[in-house]
Amino acid sequence: MSTYLHTMIRVRDLDRSLAFYRLLGMRELRRSEVREGRYTLVYIGFDDNAHGQAEIELTYNWDQTSDYEVGNGFGHFAIGVPNVAAAVEEVRQGGGKVTREAGPLKFGTIIIAFVEDPDGYKVELIEKP
Repeated sequence: MSTYLHTMIRVRDLDRSLAFYRLLGMRELRRSEVREGRYTLVYIGFDDNAHGQAEIELTYNWDQTSDYEVGNGFGHFAIGVPNVAAAVEEVRQGGGKVTREAGPLKFGTIIIAFVEDPDGYKVELIEKP
């Protein structure tokens, strides 16, 4: 049986990225520093990942932090939250960027919002009570 494990993104400022994802309720699950390769990998997710949820791998290359662009093929991460409006406010209060306020999906009733992490990656928040 195959399992979806993680999505990797390169980040410019590891501490700033971790602070942003903490606003969404995620936490650091594990970290490895590869001194020879001059990079740090931090896997983030929810709780202790005992349920095998997919994770985000934040890759911080020590010497290359300004050349990244959000690819035009990347869409967004999606995170289920119990209250989208409250999650948006948490991001806003934490200094994060809100790009779509909480509200129903166009032509639907599901409540969503969009925020951006410090590197410009879009995160969709979907209400899952």
